[in-house]
Amino acid sequence: MFDTMTLTKATAGVCGSLLVLLLGQWAADVLYSAEAHGEQSYTIEVASAEAAPEVEEVSFEELMASADVGKGAKVFKKCAACHKIEEGVNSTGPSLYGVVDRAQAGVDGFGYSDALTGLGGTWTAEQLDAFLTKPSGYASGTTMSFSGLRKAKDRVNLIAYLDSLDN
Repeated sequence: MFDTMTLTKATAGVCGSLLVLLLGQWAADVLYSAEAHGEQSYTIEVASAEAAPEVEEVSFEELMASADVGKGAKVFKKCAACHKIEEGVNSTGPSLYGVVDRAQAGVDGFGYSDALTGLGGTWTAEQLDAFLTKPSGYASGTTMSFSGLRKAKDRVNLIAYLDSLDN
């Protein structure tokens, strides 16, 4: 079957592999052991949450009152890939001309997702703000892939711009 030399070589290979494994484990333990490093040489003091200054929250109405239509036009560039602002001109998304105070899913001839057609109601400035924050959170199952606008100032500027289009 096996001669003595082949059996010796196989045993030496297994023992050598175990030796390399054990030496590697020992080296890793020495290098990454937390007890071997001693005590911390310095600590970083962090202010408590109670000491944080209170930030005054601005109401949505105040934000809308200070909205900048020009900045909203710049924010609209993020929307322009899928939406048009000309009346009756749809693209991947529906036309946004006159969207403020328009019925939700109210553009004739556009194929809305079931998530939006089931909402009902109108696109008030507050509803648009909630939708633009995170569309998939507002209408779960919407086919709109846009992740949303994080900054409240960007949202109100965009809403003010869209509202100014049909005036």
